[in-house]
Amino acid sequence: MKYHIWTVGCQMNVADSRKLGAGLDRAGFSSVDALEDADLVVLNTCSVREHAEDRAIGQLGRLKKMRSKGKDFKIAVMGCMVGVRDDDLRRRFPYVDAFARPQDFSPIMEIAGVDDSGGEFWPATFAEPDSVTAFVPVIHGCDKFCTYCIVPYRRGREKSRTIEDIRSEVEHCCARGVKEVTLLGQTVEAYGHDLDGGGWRVEVGGTEDGTVRPAGAASRQPTTDNRQPRPDLGDLMRAIHDVPGLERIRFLTSYPKDMTARIIDAVATLPNVCENFNIPVQSGDDAVLQRMRRGYTLDEYLEKFEMVRARMPGAAMVTDVIVGFCGETDAEFQHTYDLLERLRFDKVHVAAYSPRPGTIAHRTLADDVPDEVKQERRRAIEQLEARVSFEINQRFLDTGQEVLVESRREGRWSGRNRPGKLVHFEGDAGIGQLVNVRIEHATAWSLQGTALPATVPV
Repeated sequence: MKYHIWTVGCQMNVADSRKLGAGLDRAGFSSVDALEDADLVVLNTCSVREHAEDRAIGQLGRLKKMRSKGKDFKIAVMGCMVGVRDDDLRRRFPYVDAFARPQDFSPIMEIAGVDDSGGEFWPATFAEPDSVTAFVPVIHGCDKFCTYCIVPYRRGREKSRTIEDIRSEVEHCCARGVKEVTLLGQTVEAYGHDLDGGGWRVEVGGTEDGTVRPAGAASRQPTTDNRQPRPDLGDLMRAIHDVPGLERIRFLTSYPKDMTARIIDAVATLPNVCENFNIPVQSGDDAVLQRMRRGYTLDEYLEKFEMVRARMPGAAMVTDVIVGFCGETDAEFQHTYDLLERLRFDKVHVAAYSPRPGTIAHRTLADDVPDEVKQERRRAIEQLEARVSFEINQRFLDTGQEVLVESRREGRWSGRNRPGKLVHFEGDAGIGQLVNVRIEHATAWSLQGTALPATVPV
């Protein structure tokens, strides 16, 4: 049987699709690029934004037409469009053979005729990497229930994978050429809070002589009392840090209240962890944050921001912002604008609010900001981001940057430096190599330069 997986949405969706594909490959299926050639078509959907959901519905309409013309194939829908109850989806799309919530592959395997005994998270099933970078989910779901967000209703409560399972996946990836992994979670710093402690606790800062303690079983320190401390994201990063071939570790997305000094210290002290933080603020106004039910004040957010800056002044800082949320006044939006201008983030992901059916905001708050105002505010943030990013990137001119080469196109190599900046360059290199690049030109969106001889220090 041939299968095709269509994916839209976040990196978690991409990782889910790759894992499902690995499970189908394990069962003897083969992947095809063209949807029309498949015996099983899976749509991995997103409903965080209206546009993403509209794209999935458009694909379903296309599949319906193919069915009406006699095409014989199975259709499955997975991802964030599928909730606990799928009665409404079954009424709207009766021609779909299976609906599967995120990380629940069993309904799809059932219509494929496979007896699925992989268990939760399919811990022994790993996708074959197709790049020198890989996304590795470490915690699924979300417990925060922000008023605008559908994720907790679709992905469920926070559930962490074990350190052993994650390390096994990282080892699998690195044995096949991966040099950089990004640890994923809707709230990645919440990692480990739901796990049995088992004595996982690695001393902050490494060993007494300043080196990093070996990972794996050797890092498992016995406790001296009856407490069993739960592992956190810092422990996880230390546990995978020595995987052979692993050059870089990144993580996203963060939730401000879950960011701790231990996690920040792990980033600051572990050589392979990149100094790059994505900490969504969503709004620069306390009243809006309260309506969003974000669980922190602006002062509390700034405290975490300054903790990072104090330990790593040059760390790249990224954030997310929603404009036009329910009741947002001109003054409240201006507070957000002023905050972004003051903190000078390396990148700002901005979205105009769109109500998601089933969320608290959809049920209880009026979507009363006109669309033209939302788009005007979005454009203002984008223009600010372009100016600030350009100014920040000018600081890289005439510096040497360590770039992990990911691709080659039109005669130029491309990759990212440790802060996550996209770098295009010419010269001697190869995919998967760490190359020293002299930066000669900088825009708001990328850096350009020339590879330096290996003997020249960065």
